[in-house]
Amino acid sequence: MPSDTSAPTAAPGYRALLRDREFAGLYAGFTLTAAATTLSGFALGTLVNDQTHSPFLTAVSMYGATFATVLGALTLMSVADGKRPRRTLVALQCVSLAGVAAQAIPGLPLAARFGLLLVLGFFQSLGTGTRMGLLAEVVPTSTYALARSLMNITSGGMAVLGYATGAVLQRYLSPQGVFVVAAVLTGLGLAAVATTVREHSIRLTRRPGLRQTWTTNAALFSHPGRRALLLNLWVPNGLIVGCEALFISYDPGHAGTLLAAGSAGMLLGDLTVGRLLTADGRRRGAFALRLLLAAPYLLFAVHPPVLVSAAAVFVASAGFAATLPLQEQLLELTPDPVRGQVQGVESAGRMTWQGLGAALAGAAAQHLSPGTAITAAAVVSLLVTVVSRPSVVRAGAIAGGADRPGAALRRRGRAG
Repeated sequence: MPSDTSAPTAAPGYRALLRDREFAGLYAGFTLTAAATTLSGFALGTLVNDQTHSPFLTAVSMYGATFATVLGALTLMSVADGKRPRRTLVALQCVSLAGVAAQAIPGLPLAARFGLLLVLGFFQSLGTGTRMGLLAEVVPTSTYALARSLMNITSGGMAVLGYATGAVLQRYLSPQGVFVVAAVLTGLGLAAVATTVREHSIRLTRRPGLRQTWTTNAALFSHPGRRALLLNLWVPNGLIVGCEALFISYDPGHAGTLLAAGSAGMLLGDLTVGRLLTADGRRRGAFALRLLLAAPYLLFAVHPPVLVSAAAVFVASAGFAATLPLQEQLLELTPDPVRGQVQGVESAGRMTWQGLGAALAGAAAQHLSPGTAITAAAVVSLLVTVVSRPSVVRAGAIAGGADRPGAALRRRGRAG
Protein backbone atom coordinates (compact mmCIF):
# COMPACT_ATOMS: atom_id res chain seq x y z
CA MET A 1 0.00 0.00 0.00
CA PRO A 2 2.68 2.65 0.80
CA SER A 3 4.31 2.14 -2.58
CA ASP A 4 0.97 2.44 -4.35
CA THR A 5 0.31 5.68 -2.51
CA SER A 6 3.68 7.26 -3.16
CA ALA A 7 3.93 6.33 -6.82
CA PRO A 8 1.30 8.76 -8.08
CA THR A 9 2.92 11.56 -6.11
CA ALA A 10 6.32 10.92 -7.66
CA ALA A 11 5.01 10.33 -11.18
CA PRO A 12 3.75 13.84 -11.97
CA GLY A 13 6.93 15.57 -10.85
CA TYR A 14 7.84 19.20 -11.34
CA ARG A 15 7.16 19.26 -15.08
CA ALA A 16 3.58 18.10 -14.57
CA LEU A 17 3.05 20.91 -12.08
CA LEU A 18 4.39 23.46 -14.55
CA ARG A 19 1.96 22.29 -17.22
CA ASP A 20 -0.81 23.82 -15.14
CA ARG A 21 -1.15 27.37 -16.47
CA GLU A 22 -2.13 28.93 -13.16
CA PHE A 23 0.65 27.30 -11.20
CA ALA A 24 3.14 28.19 -13.94
CA GLY A 25 2.11 31.85 -13.70
CA LEU A 26 2.21 31.88 -9.91
CA TYR A 27 5.60 30.17 -10.03
CA ALA A 28 6.98 32.56 -12.68
CA GLY A 29 5.89 35.57 -10.64
CA PHE A 30 7.53 34.12 -7.54
CA THR A 31 10.74 33.32 -9.43
CA LEU A 32 11.13 36.77 -10.94
CA THR A 33 10.29 38.46 -7.65
CA ALA A 34 12.83 36.32 -5.79
CA ALA A 35 15.51 37.21 -8.32
CA ALA A 36 14.68 40.92 -8.02
CA THR A 37 14.76 40.78 -4.22
CA THR A 38 18.18 39.12 -4.22
CA LEU A 39 19.63 41.63 -6.67
CA SER A 40 18.26 44.66 -4.83
CA GLY A 41 19.39 43.32 -1.44
CA PHE A 42 22.92 42.73 -2.67
CA ALA A 43 23.05 46.16 -4.30
CA LEU A 44 21.78 47.91 -1.17
CA GLY A 45 24.14 45.99 1.10
CA THR A 46 27.11 46.96 -1.05
CA LEU A 47 25.99 50.59 -1.23
CA VAL A 48 25.53 50.84 2.56
CA ASN A 49 28.85 49.11 3.23
CA ASP A 50 30.66 51.53 0.92
CA GLN A 51 29.06 54.56 2.57
CA THR A 52 29.17 53.55 6.23
CA HIS A 53 31.69 50.69 6.62
CA SER A 54 29.40 49.45 9.41
CA PRO A 55 28.80 45.67 9.75
CA PHE A 56 25.57 46.37 11.63
CA LEU A 57 24.06 48.72 9.03
CA THR A 58 25.23 46.51 6.16
CA ALA A 59 23.59 43.43 7.70
CA VAL A 60 20.38 45.31 8.43
CA SER A 61 20.26 46.78 4.92
CA MET A 62 20.39 43.33 3.36
CA TYR A 63 17.61 41.89 5.51
CA GLY A 64 15.95 44.99 6.96
CA ALA A 65 12.68 44.48 5.07
CA THR A 66 12.05 41.43 7.20
CA PHE A 67 11.56 43.56 10.32
CA ALA A 68 8.30 44.92 8.96
CA THR A 69 6.86 41.52 8.02
CA VAL A 70 5.80 40.97 11.62
CA LEU A 71 3.59 44.06 11.36
CA GLY A 72 1.80 42.48 8.42
CA ALA A 73 1.36 39.25 10.36
CA LEU A 74 -0.12 41.10 13.35
CA THR A 75 -2.44 43.50 11.53
CA LEU A 76 -3.72 42.73 8.04
CA MET A 77 -2.58 39.16 7.25
CA SER A 78 -6.22 38.05 7.06
CA VAL A 79 -6.37 39.68 3.59
CA ALA A 80 -4.48 36.58 2.40
CA ASP A 81 -7.74 34.65 2.84
CA GLY A 82 -9.99 37.27 1.28
CA LYS A 83 -12.49 36.69 -1.50
CA ARG A 84 -10.27 38.14 -4.26
CA PRO A 85 -6.70 36.94 -3.59
CA ARG A 86 -5.59 37.42 -7.20
CA ARG A 87 -6.51 41.11 -7.15
CA THR A 88 -4.78 41.44 -3.77
CA LEU A 89 -1.61 39.81 -5.03
CA VAL A 90 -1.49 41.99 -8.16
CA ALA A 91 -1.93 45.15 -6.06
CA LEU A 92 0.84 44.10 -3.68
CA GLN A 93 3.14 43.35 -6.62
CA CYS A 94 2.52 46.88 -7.87
CA VAL A 95 3.61 48.27 -4.49
CA SER A 96 6.79 46.17 -4.64
CA LEU A 97 7.53 47.46 -8.14
CA ALA A 98 7.18 51.07 -6.98
CA GLY A 99 9.44 50.47 -3.96
CA VAL A 100 12.24 48.78 -5.90
CA ALA A 101 12.10 51.47 -8.59
CA ALA A 102 12.38 54.17 -5.91
CA GLN A 103 15.64 52.61 -4.66
CA ALA A 104 17.13 53.38 -8.07
CA ILE A 105 16.85 57.15 -7.49
CA PRO A 106 20.40 58.55 -7.38
CA GLY A 107 21.41 60.33 -4.19
CA LEU A 108 18.52 58.96 -2.14
CA PRO A 109 19.40 59.37 1.57
CA LEU A 110 20.08 56.21 3.55
CA ALA A 111 17.22 57.06 5.92
CA ALA A 112 14.82 57.05 2.96
CA ARG A 113 16.25 53.74 1.72
CA PHE A 114 15.69 52.11 5.11
CA GLY A 115 12.18 53.57 5.20
CA LEU A 116 11.46 51.97 1.84
CA LEU A 117 12.73 48.65 3.21
CA LEU A 118 10.21 48.75 6.03
CA VAL A 119 7.30 49.63 3.74
CA LEU A 120 8.23 46.88 1.29
CA GLY A 121 8.64 44.35 4.09
CA PHE A 122 5.12 45.06 5.34
CA PHE A 123 3.51 44.54 1.95
CA GLN A 124 5.76 41.62 1.01
CA SER A 125 4.52 39.70 4.05
CA LEU A 126 0.93 40.13 2.88
CA GLY A 127 1.95 39.10 -0.63
CA THR A 128 3.58 35.93 0.63
CA GLY A 129 0.50 34.91 2.59
CA THR A 130 -1.74 35.61 -0.39
CA ARG A 131 0.54 33.70 -2.76
CA MET A 132 0.72 30.64 -0.49
CA GLY A 133 -3.04 30.71 0.03
CA LEU A 134 -3.52 30.75 -3.74
CA LEU A 135 -1.02 27.93 -4.10
CA ALA A 136 -3.13 25.73 -1.80
CA GLU A 137 -6.10 26.38 -4.12
CA VAL A 138 -4.27 26.01 -7.42
CA VAL A 139 -2.58 22.64 -6.76
CA PRO A 140 -4.11 19.47 -5.27
CA THR A 141 -3.33 18.73 -1.64
CA SER A 142 -1.35 15.64 -2.71
CA THR A 143 1.12 17.80 -4.66
CA TYR A 144 1.30 20.76 -2.29
CA ALA A 145 4.59 19.62 -0.69
CA LEU A 146 6.05 19.10 -4.17
CA ALA A 147 4.98 22.60 -5.20
CA ARG A 148 6.50 24.15 -2.05
CA SER A 149 9.66 22.16 -2.67
CA LEU A 150 9.91 23.55 -6.20
CA MET A 151 9.45 27.09 -4.90
CA ASN A 152 12.10 26.56 -2.22
CA ILE A 153 14.49 25.17 -4.81
CA THR A 154 13.79 28.10 -7.09
CA SER A 155 14.37 30.53 -4.25
CA GLY A 156 17.80 29.00 -3.72
CA GLY A 157 18.51 28.97 -7.44
CA MET A 158 17.51 32.58 -7.88
CA ALA A 159 19.68 33.53 -4.91
CA VAL A 160 22.66 31.77 -6.52
CA LEU A 161 22.04 33.55 -9.82
CA GLY A 162 21.11 36.80 -8.11
CA TYR A 163 24.23 37.05 -5.97
CA ALA A 164 26.48 35.90 -8.79
CA THR A 165 24.79 38.23 -11.28
CA GLY A 166 24.81 41.08 -8.79
CA ALA A 167 28.55 40.69 -8.26
CA VAL A 168 29.10 40.77 -12.04
CA LEU A 169 26.69 43.64 -12.71
CA GLN A 170 28.30 45.84 -10.09
CA ARG A 171 31.56 45.66 -12.02
CA TYR A 172 29.83 47.47 -14.87
CA LEU A 173 26.86 49.24 -13.25
CA SER A 174 26.34 51.44 -10.23
CA PRO A 175 24.11 50.11 -7.44
CA GLN A 176 21.35 52.31 -8.89
CA GLY A 177 21.73 50.48 -12.19
CA VAL A 178 21.33 47.14 -10.42
CA PHE A 179 18.16 48.48 -8.79
CA VAL A 180 16.81 49.27 -12.28
CA VAL A 181 17.41 45.66 -13.35
CA ALA A 182 15.62 44.48 -10.19
CA ALA A 183 12.67 46.76 -10.96
CA VAL A 184 12.37 45.29 -14.47
CA LEU A 185 12.31 41.76 -13.04
CA THR A 186 9.64 42.80 -10.52
CA GLY A 187 7.52 44.21 -13.35
CA LEU A 188 7.82 40.98 -15.32
CA GLY A 189 6.74 39.02 -12.25
CA LEU A 190 3.70 41.27 -11.92
CA ALA A 191 2.79 40.65 -15.56
CA ALA A 192 3.13 36.87 -15.15
CA VAL A 193 0.66 36.78 -12.26
CA ALA A 194 -1.80 39.25 -13.82
CA THR A 195 -2.06 37.33 -17.10
CA THR A 196 -2.27 33.73 -15.87
CA VAL A 197 -3.79 33.44 -12.39
CA ARG A 198 -7.57 33.31 -12.08
CA GLU A 199 -9.60 34.80 -9.26
CA HIS A 200 -10.53 32.41 -6.45
CA SER A 201 -13.47 33.14 -4.15
CA ILE A 202 -12.39 31.25 -1.05
CA ARG A 203 -12.27 30.94 2.70
CA LEU A 204 -13.62 33.90 4.64
CA THR A 205 -17.22 34.99 5.01
CA ARG A 206 -16.30 38.07 7.08
CA ARG A 207 -14.37 41.06 5.89
CA PRO A 208 -10.60 40.70 6.49
CA GLY A 209 -9.17 43.13 8.99
CA LEU A 210 -7.41 43.64 12.28
CA ARG A 211 -9.96 41.75 14.41
CA GLN A 212 -10.04 38.76 12.06
CA THR A 213 -6.24 38.66 11.98
CA TRP A 214 -5.95 38.72 15.76
CA THR A 215 -8.64 36.06 16.24
CA THR A 216 -6.92 33.59 13.94
CA ASN A 217 -3.47 34.39 15.31
CA ALA A 218 -4.67 33.79 18.88
CA ALA A 219 -5.96 30.37 17.87
CA LEU A 220 -2.75 29.62 15.99
CA PHE A 221 -0.54 30.27 19.03
CA SER A 222 -2.89 28.61 21.53
CA HIS A 223 -1.43 25.13 21.11
CA PRO A 224 2.12 24.23 22.24
CA GLY A 225 2.67 21.97 19.24
CA ARG A 226 2.13 24.77 16.77
CA ARG A 227 4.29 27.08 18.87
CA ALA A 228 7.12 24.53 18.82
CA LEU A 229 6.91 24.21 15.04
CA LEU A 230 6.96 27.98 14.57
CA LEU A 231 9.90 28.35 16.96
CA ASN A 232 11.95 25.90 14.90
CA LEU A 233 10.86 27.43 11.62
CA TRP A 234 11.91 30.87 12.80
CA VAL A 235 14.80 31.01 15.26
CA PRO A 236 17.50 28.58 14.01
CA ASN A 237 17.01 29.75 10.41
CA GLY A 238 17.09 33.40 11.41
CA LEU A 239 20.35 33.04 13.32
CA ILE A 240 22.04 31.35 10.36
CA VAL A 241 20.79 34.07 8.04
CA GLY A 242 22.49 36.41 10.52
CA CYS A 243 25.72 34.54 9.78
CA GLU A 244 25.18 35.11 6.06
CA ALA A 245 24.50 38.80 6.65
CA LEU A 246 28.07 39.16 7.95
CA PHE A 247 29.75 37.75 4.84
CA ILE A 248 30.35 41.20 3.33
CA SER A 249 31.99 42.38 6.56
CA TYR A 250 33.81 39.07 7.08
CA ASP A 251 35.39 38.92 3.61
CA PRO A 252 34.31 41.73 1.23
CA GLY A 253 36.29 40.32 -1.69
CA HIS A 254 34.66 36.88 -1.52
CA ALA A 255 31.23 37.72 -0.08
CA GLY A 256 29.51 36.93 -3.40
CA THR A 257 31.20 33.52 -3.45
CA LEU A 258 30.06 32.70 0.09
CA LEU A 259 26.51 33.89 -0.55
CA ALA A 260 26.29 31.92 -3.79
CA ALA A 261 27.67 28.80 -2.05
CA GLY A 262 24.98 29.12 0.60
CA SER A 263 22.24 29.48 -1.98
CA ALA A 264 23.56 26.49 -3.94
CA GLY A 265 23.58 24.35 -0.81
CA MET A 266 20.01 25.38 -0.03
CA LEU A 267 18.96 24.47 -3.57
CA LEU A 268 20.55 21.02 -3.33
CA GLY A 269 19.02 20.37 0.09
CA ASP A 270 15.53 21.33 -1.03
CA LEU A 271 15.84 19.24 -4.19
CA THR A 272 16.96 16.17 -2.26
CA VAL A 273 14.51 16.47 0.61
CA GLY A 274 11.50 17.66 -1.37
CA ARG A 275 11.81 15.43 -4.43
CA LEU A 276 13.64 12.29 -3.37
CA LEU A 277 12.43 11.68 0.20
CA THR A 278 8.99 10.54 1.27
CA ALA A 279 7.00 12.49 3.85
CA ASP A 280 8.10 10.03 6.54
CA GLY A 281 11.70 10.33 5.43
CA ARG A 282 11.51 14.11 5.62
CA ARG A 283 10.19 13.98 9.17
CA ARG A 284 12.81 11.50 10.32
CA GLY A 285 15.62 13.63 8.89
CA ALA A 286 14.35 17.02 10.08
CA PHE A 287 16.33 17.11 13.33
CA ALA A 288 19.61 16.12 11.65
CA LEU A 289 19.04 18.78 9.01
CA ARG A 290 18.52 21.46 11.66
CA LEU A 291 21.83 20.43 13.29
CA LEU A 292 23.54 20.49 9.89
CA LEU A 293 22.25 24.01 9.33
CA ALA A 294 24.48 25.45 12.09
CA ALA A 295 27.35 23.05 12.84
CA PRO A 296 29.64 23.88 9.84
CA TYR A 297 29.66 27.57 10.81
CA LEU A 298 31.71 26.70 13.89
CA LEU A 299 34.71 26.60 11.51
CA PHE A 300 34.53 30.37 11.14
CA ALA A 301 36.04 30.69 14.61
CA VAL A 302 39.45 29.89 13.08
CA HIS A 303 38.96 31.98 9.89
CA PRO A 304 39.59 29.13 7.39
CA PRO A 305 40.66 29.67 3.74
CA VAL A 306 37.92 30.87 1.43
CA LEU A 307 37.47 27.46 -0.24
CA VAL A 308 36.95 25.80 3.13
CA SER A 309 34.57 28.58 4.19
CA ALA A 310 32.57 28.24 0.98
CA ALA A 311 32.39 24.45 1.38
CA ALA A 312 31.19 24.83 4.99
CA VAL A 313 28.52 27.33 3.94
CA PHE A 314 27.42 25.05 1.08
CA VAL A 315 27.04 22.02 3.37
CA ALA A 316 25.32 23.97 6.13
CA SER A 317 22.80 25.55 3.81
CA ALA A 318 21.45 22.15 2.83
CA GLY A 319 20.03 22.15 6.36
CA PHE A 320 17.52 24.85 5.37
CA ALA A 321 15.57 21.96 3.85
CA ALA A 322 14.35 21.14 7.38
CA THR A 323 11.83 23.91 6.74
CA LEU A 324 9.80 21.69 4.38
CA PRO A 325 8.82 18.90 6.84
CA LEU A 326 8.07 21.48 9.53
CA GLN A 327 5.83 23.37 7.08
CA GLU A 328 4.06 20.13 6.18
CA GLN A 329 3.33 19.42 9.84
CA LEU A 330 2.03 22.95 10.36
CA LEU A 331 -0.23 22.65 7.31
CA GLU A 332 -1.69 19.40 8.67
CA LEU A 333 -2.67 21.28 11.84
CA THR A 334 -4.26 24.14 9.85
CA PRO A 335 -7.91 24.22 8.69
CA ASP A 336 -8.59 25.13 5.07
CA PRO A 337 -10.37 28.49 5.65
CA VAL A 338 -7.29 30.15 7.21
CA ARG A 339 -4.42 28.48 5.37
CA GLY A 340 -3.32 31.67 3.68
CA GLN A 341 -3.10 33.62 6.93
CA VAL A 342 -1.34 30.82 8.85
CA GLN A 343 1.21 30.34 6.09
CA GLY A 344 1.62 34.10 5.89
CA VAL A 345 2.28 34.30 9.63
CA GLU A 346 4.80 31.45 9.38
CA SER A 347 6.60 33.13 6.50
CA ALA A 348 6.45 36.58 8.12
CA GLY A 349 7.85 35.24 11.38
CA ARG A 350 10.63 33.43 9.53
CA MET A 351 11.53 36.58 7.61
CA THR A 352 11.33 38.70 10.75
CA TRP A 353 13.73 36.36 12.51
CA GLN A 354 16.04 36.64 9.52
CA GLY A 355 16.09 40.38 10.12
CA LEU A 356 16.56 39.88 13.86
CA GLY A 357 19.34 37.38 13.20
CA ALA A 358 21.07 39.85 10.90
CA ALA A 359 20.71 42.66 13.46
CA LEU A 360 21.93 40.53 16.37
CA ALA A 361 24.88 39.17 14.41
CA GLY A 362 25.73 42.65 13.12
CA ALA A 363 25.58 44.11 16.62
CA ALA A 364 27.85 41.33 17.92
CA ALA A 365 30.29 41.96 15.08
CA GLN A 366 30.54 45.61 16.16
CA HIS A 367 32.24 44.43 19.37
CA LEU A 368 33.68 41.09 18.25
CA SER A 369 35.24 40.04 14.97
CA PRO A 370 32.75 38.97 12.25
CA GLY A 371 34.12 35.42 12.42
CA THR A 372 33.50 35.23 16.17
CA ALA A 373 29.99 36.64 15.77
CA ILE A 374 29.21 34.05 13.09
CA THR A 375 30.38 31.26 15.40
CA ALA A 376 28.32 32.59 18.32
CA ALA A 377 25.15 32.72 16.22
CA ALA A 378 25.71 29.13 15.11
CA VAL A 379 26.13 27.96 18.71
CA VAL A 380 22.85 29.58 19.78
CA SER A 381 21.08 28.04 16.76
CA LEU A 382 22.29 24.59 17.80
CA LEU A 383 21.15 25.13 21.38
CA VAL A 384 17.63 26.15 20.32
CA THR A 385 17.35 23.11 18.06
CA VAL A 386 18.47 20.65 20.73
CA VAL A 387 16.46 22.12 23.62
CA SER A 388 13.21 22.34 21.64
CA ARG A 389 13.43 18.88 20.08
CA PRO A 390 11.01 17.11 22.49
CA SER A 391 8.29 19.68 21.74
CA VAL A 392 8.78 19.29 17.99
CA VAL A 393 8.55 15.50 18.27
CA ARG A 394 5.24 15.83 20.13
CA ALA A 395 3.95 18.26 17.50
CA GLY A 396 4.89 15.79 14.76
CA ALA A 397 2.97 13.03 16.51
CA ILE A 398 -0.10 15.27 16.71
CA ALA A 399 0.16 16.28 13.04
CA GLY A 400 0.45 12.68 11.93
CA GLY A 401 -2.32 11.44 14.20
CA ALA A 402 -5.49 12.85 15.73
CA ASP A 403 -7.08 15.97 14.31
CA ARG A 404 -8.46 17.11 17.64
CA PRO A 405 -5.76 19.64 18.68
CA GLY A 406 -6.57 21.75 15.62
CA ALA A 407 -10.26 21.93 16.48
CA ALA A 408 -10.12 25.36 18.11
CA LEU A 409 -8.34 26.89 15.15
CA ARG A 410 -10.73 25.12 12.77
CA ARG A 411 -13.82 26.39 14.57
CA ARG A 412 -12.50 29.95 14.57
CA GLY A 413 -11.53 29.71 10.90
CA ARG A 414 -15.06 28.63 9.97
CA ALA A 415 -16.61 31.27 12.16
CA GLY A 416 -14.46 33.91 10.43
